[in-house]
Amino acid sequence: MARRSQGLSERHRKIMEFLTKFQEDNGYSPSIRQIGDSIDVKSTSLVDYYLNQLQEMGYIEREDRISRSIRVQQPVYSSPSITAMVGDAVHKAGNMLADLVSIPVAGRIVASAPLPMPTSDLSYYDSETSVEIARSLLPTRDVSDLFALEVSGDSMIDAMINDGDIVVMKKAQSANNGEMVAVWLDDKDETTLKYFYKESNRIRLQPANPNMGPIYVDNPKSLRIMGKVVMVIRQIKSVAA
Repeated sequence: MARRSQGLSERHRKIMEFLTKFQEDNGYSPSIRQIGDSIDVKSTSLVDYYLNQLQEMGYIEREDRISRSIRVQQPVYSSPSITAMVGDAVHKAGNMLADLVSIPVAGRIVASAPLPMPTSDLSYYDSETSVEIARSLLPTRDVSDLFALEVSGDSMIDAMINDGDIVVMKKAQSANNGEMVAVWLDDKDETTLKYFYKESNRIRLQPANPNMGPIYVDNPKSLRIMGKVVMVIRQIKSVAA
């Protein structure tokens, strides 16, 4: 086990940090001149003097008159300064903030038996209501056709979508079987969130709840697809003590 580098002068410590990193990176020891360059000392005899002291303290071993024969016995690693650590944290935080995109919340979507939903209710949020999401989490770089809806109901609980969750949607007018979509039923003035399946002569809107049956739409022209779900944002509800 390496002894702590207590008692080392600043120059001794810098030499040991350089030796430790150089040998780990290269597998062999540096030259006397390279060591001197690392501490800004031109005199090779002075560098040799410091190395002799480090050898006496047990930090290194070396063979006389053999070039690059230094072996580190007690590695000394450089520690990042507080300024560097804070700067790195600020840089990372800045990158995270720059990566955030704002997705407008357009309204509420029913995830239960479809309920009447007047057009005005689809915009019950004000124009500034939105959710912020890291761009790296989104399936597309183009966010212009994304919008969010708050889920009302529990028909999609087996798809890990609960009442109050937020679904991020991509605008679409068609869907493939098995895709989760927000649909508008023109003939009933109702909206719902379900899995989409096109059958031979009808559309099946399948819930993800074993206690609920599917919704069948006999006239496909009466169904309008509003968008496909691309992400779910879970809302964690606090439990009263």
